[in-house]
Amino acid sequence: MRSLEEIEALATQKKGGAEKLAALLGEHNLPKSEAELDKIGDDRWLAMFTKCVFQAGFSWKVIEQKWPGFEEAFQGFDVARLSFLPDEAFEALLKDTRIVRNGAKIKAVQDNAVFLKELAIEHGSAARFFSRYPVTDQIGLMELMKKRGSRLGGTTGQLALRFMGKESFILTGDVVNALIRENVIENDRMSKKNLKEIQVAFNDWKTTSGRSFNEISRILAFSVGTSH
Repeated sequence: MRSLEEIEALATQKKGGAEKLAALLGEHNLPKSEAELDKIGDDRWLAMFTKCVFQAGFSWKVIEQKWPGFEEAFQGFDVARLSFLPDEAFEALLKDTRIVRNGAKIKAVQDNAVFLKELAIEHGSAARFFSRYPVTDQIGLMELMKKRGSRLGGTTGQLALRFMGKESFILTGDVVNALIRENVIENDRMSKKNLKEIQVAFNDWKTTSGRSFNEISRILAFSVGTSH
């Protein structure tokens, strides 16, 4: 496994120079602070979970265009209200043209509302739980979201964390290919062994480089992705 500095040199070459790579990384990709994450309402966590769940395997552009309708149909993603979704309300959503009418994904909204409500009871707020969860155990957080949430496994949960501002890596195809190239993992299976090795590698790169997981995963992707 090479140092992040060496991998960044590959990414710099592929993207046409240090300035272009820096522009691609950008400050807008940096994670929020713990205090900033604490201020985010649990309704916004549910909204982001919902957006990422509905975007999975579907057109992101369509979901973005319909998103104001989602906010209306799901009543601002009030966690307490949506955790108790009567049958008649569920049936109404199945017919609501303001949203994408996918029954399994609509049910996931209720399930994730229950998940967030439980976190709020346990930790004061779901935001407090996510803000304080150690980034050095992201695979543990991913496993928890997969088990206790609904349809939040794989990149769906990783994207939700990133979009909310939680420091995180995203295991895209390019990132996984870079990890294989660096002999962190032998194949692209997301087994417990591979995930453990991935976490160890990211923790090492973070410690030695001072970079966030956001930056590290993007540098890995840019080191194997399309050249400029």
